[in-house]
Amino acid sequence: MNRVLISVNVLSSRAKTRQNYRSRLQVGSSAAIVRILIIEDDKKVARFIARGFEQEGHAVDVVYDGETGESQALSFDYDVVVLDVMLPRLSGFDVVSGIRARKPRLPVIMLTARGDLEDRITGLDKGADDYMVKPFAFTELSARVRALLRRGAVADTRLHVGDLEMDTASRSVVRAGKPVDLRLKEYSLLEFLLRNARRPVTRTMIMEHVWDIHFDSVSNVLDVHINSLRNKIDKGFSQPLIHTIRGVGYVLTDQKL
Repeated sequence: MNRVLISVNVLSSRAKTRQNYRSRLQVGSSAAIVRILIIEDDKKVARFIARGFEQEGHAVDVVYDGETGESQALSFDYDVVVLDVMLPRLSGFDVVSGIRARKPRLPVIMLTARGDLEDRITGLDKGADDYMVKPFAFTELSARVRALLRRGAVADTRLHVGDLEMDTASRSVVRAGKPVDLRLKEYSLLEFLLRNARRPVTRTMIMEHVWDIHFDSVSNVLDVHINSLRNKIDKGFSQPLIHTIRGVGYVLTDQKL
């Protein structure tokens, strides 16, 4: 079993993790909310990585073999893949080759205990964007993910619809000049709606990007978060921005429907 350097923040209990989910956003984190696929057969390592990204507010999916991982990376819309080399059923080298053939712009970071120069060169030549050797610190992995995502990001960090504005660099939200206090998932949900502004998005699209593919579609968690956002974004304003499209999902727009 590979050893990983685990930071104090990630060593928290599940109860503390749930508390972190409910905590307020911390100004100063520059990471956009993204969807991450982790392909790692060591379940302890996979949980460690997933928990760290989840505490940052990201949606995370985890699979434990190469064949399933490649299929999932090609079938779903991910922003970045964290990939181990030594995997059952299909090696990480084969997985990244398959991803590059179908999704050449999908960022892939390879994690492995195989730190030989030849192995690193092989991983990069197969199409990996970055390569980290175990043991590693989660803070470094997170920083490398942010660096990869910045390569394809636009310079403007502001998203806006009407008088609603979000700054993804500071993770701040204002409407009509007044700050809006959001929790992590509320922020993630609003960012997704803003990035798809004036375009209807289905419940499935929201659940898969803001939560993960294993999210219980029967749950009312999405409805609760939408209602909470409406209370914080639309309450007290004559023009609502969040609209329900029956039989479809939701749309964020300043246009009258």
